[in-house]
Amino acid sequence: MQWYEFPSVVLQLANLSKLRDELREKNLFEAEGIRPKVEAAEPPPEALRARTPDGTWNDLSDPQMGAKGTGFGRNVPLSMTKPDTKRLLDPHPRDISVKLMARDSFKPAGIINSLAAAWLQFENHNWFFHGTGIAQEPIEIPLRDDDDFPEHPMVIRRTPLLPVQPPSNGHAPIYQNQETHWWDASQIYGSGPEKQAAVRTFVDGKVKLGDDLRLPKSDEPGIDLTGMMENWWVGVGLLHTLFAREHNAVCDALKKAYPELTDQRLFEIAWLVTAALIAKIHTVEWTTCVLRHPALQIGMNANWYGALGETFKDRIGRVGSNEALSGIIGSPTDHHSAPFSLTEEFTSVYRMHPLIPDDWEFRSLASGELIEKKYFTDIQGKYTRDFMDKYEMGDMWYTFGVASAGAVCLHNYPNALRNLTRVDGQITDLATLDIVRDRERGVPRYNDFREAIHMPRRKSFDDLTPNKQWAKEIAELYKGDIDSVDLQVGMYAEKPPKGFGFSDTAFRIFILMASRRFKSDRFFTKDFRPEIYTKVGFDWVNNTSMKDVLLRHYPELSPQIKDVERIFAPWGDPPSSKNPVTRLADTVKAYMPFGD
Repeated sequence: MQWYEFPSVVLQLANLSKLRDELREKNLFEAEGIRPKVEAAEPPPEALRARTPDGTWNDLSDPQMGAKGTGFGRNVPLSMTKPDTKRLLDPHPRDISVKLMARDSFKPAGIINSLAAAWLQFENHNWFFHGTGIAQEPIEIPLRDDDDFPEHPMVIRRTPLLPVQPPSNGHAPIYQNQETHWWDASQIYGSGPEKQAAVRTFVDGKVKLGDDLRLPKSDEPGIDLTGMMENWWVGVGLLHTLFAREHNAVCDALKKAYPELTDQRLFEIAWLVTAALIAKIHTVEWTTCVLRHPALQIGMNANWYGALGETFKDRIGRVGSNEALSGIIGSPTDHHSAPFSLTEEFTSVYRMHPLIPDDWEFRSLASGELIEKKYFTDIQGKYTRDFMDKYEMGDMWYTFGVASAGAVCLHNYPNALRNLTRVDGQITDLATLDIVRDRERGVPRYNDFREAIHMPRRKSFDDLTPNKQWAKEIAELYKGDIDSVDLQVGMYAEKPPKGFGFSDTAFRIFILMASRRFKSDRFFTKDFRPEIYTKVGFDWVNNTSMKDVLLRHYPELSPQIKDVERIFAPWGDPPSSKNPVTRLADTVKAYMPFGD
C-alpha cells in the first residue's frame, strides 16, 4: 500500500515519516573524493557568524562540505550509477522529444500559476549548476534528414567532471557543482567571492540596484547583473529583482536598529535573513501549493514549525530538540548517513520544464486587458531586459499571477525549449538534453530508480500510466521493454497522488532532500537564533510571507492580492476588470490529463 492509500491523514503522515527515515538511512551516498581533503584548521572568525561566499565552513568540522566546486552525491547505490554509454541513443533521445515530450496543446496545471513555474527555476539556480559543458568534447546526436532541428547533427556538450577523479570502482564519474550546495540564495549573491563582490555596493550592506530599483545590466546582452545569470528570462528576472530589493530593505531595518554595524556585518546578516526567508517561502508556500494533498499541507508546515504549529512556536518557542514537535528549523544539525551534498538524482527529479507556457498574454494590472502576446522565445535570453524595460513591474507580476503553469506530464514540454538558442549561441533541444544527461551521468532508468528508492517496479506499460494512448506510444518507442523506460518519461507518464503537481516517484527524492537541506545546514538548525540573525533579522524571517515581500516593494498589487490566500495559485481578476481572464478555478484537482 502506498502512503496516500492509507485511510486517514494521521496514518499517511506516519507512513511518510517512516519513508523519510528509511531514505535517510539507505539513500544517501558519497563517492570517495567528492571534495578535497584539507588539514584541520581553526575556522576564520567570520565563518562562525555568517555564510561564506564559496560555501565553505558551514560544517565547522568539515569545511569543504557543500562548497562550490565539490561533487554531487547520490541517492541510489553507487553500483547503480554507471553511465549508460552503450544505450546513450537507445531509444533515440530526439525521438523521445518528438514523440512523447513535445507539447501538442497546452495542458494547464490549474492549481499553480506561472509565478510558481518561475519560482522553481529561481530556486534551481540556487541549488545546482553543472556548468555550460565542454565544447571540445561534444556528444553528437545524429538526426534524420527530415528532422526540422536547425543543426545536423545535434551537438550536446559533455558535463564537466570534478577535476581530480578518484578510482571509479565501477561507478559513474563525479560531476562538479558550480554553485554551493547550500540553500543560501547564491542565485542572488553569487557563489564565490568574485561573483559576490560584483553584485555588492559595499555601502550599508546593500546589493546593486539602479535608480529605477531594477537590477543593473550585465555585460551579457539582455541579462541583468546578479549572482546566477544562466537560462535567463522574464520570470527569473522578476524574482531576482524582488529579492535584491528585499535584501536592501533588510539592510535598512538592520541599520536603523543597530547603527554601529559595519557594511560587512549588515551584508552578512541581510544575506542570512533573505536566504532563510526564501527557503521558508519555498517550504510553507510554494510546496504546499504544488502538493495540495492534506498530509503534505501538514507535513511541510511541520518541517518549519513542527507538529505543534506556528502559533505555539511563536509564543512558546521550541520544545526540546525534537524536530517532529518543533520543526527542523532551530533543531540540532544532523547529516544522517552521509556528509551533505546535493545529488544527481535530486537534479533529475527537479527537471519540470512543462511548467513553462510557450504562449504568453501580458495584461494590465489596472484593467486585466490584454497588452501584448508573446512567444517564450521573445521573453528569454538576450531579449529579456529590453522586453522588461517596456513594462511596468505591476503588469508583469499580474501577468505571471493570473496565468496557469503547465502540467508536468507527457506531450506538454514547451516547444520553445525544444529549439532554444542560448546567449552563447548553443542551439538546444532541452527535452533531448534531459534524456541524454540522465544517461550520461549514470542516473538509473525509471524501474531501476524506483527499486533503488524502495518503490515497486512497474510490470507493464498499462501499470506505468492509466492513459491508454500514452502507454501505447511508450511501448512502441521502447520496443516493449518496460525496464528501458527513461526516468523522465516514467515520471511524466505517472498519475500522481490527488492534488500533486508532480509524480510520486519524484516526491520520494523530495521528501528526503527537502528536509536534508535544512537539517544539514548550521544556519537553519543550531544557528537559527537571534544571536546569529539579530532579533530584527530573526523576526523578519518568522513574520514575513511572499505576499508581504510583494506588497513591500510593489504596493500597487494590493487591490489584486490582498485577499489572495495562495500567491502561487492563479490570482483572481483585478477589481476594475471588465475583461475577466479565463483560467481554471483555484481548486485541488487531480492531474489534468487523467481527470478526477
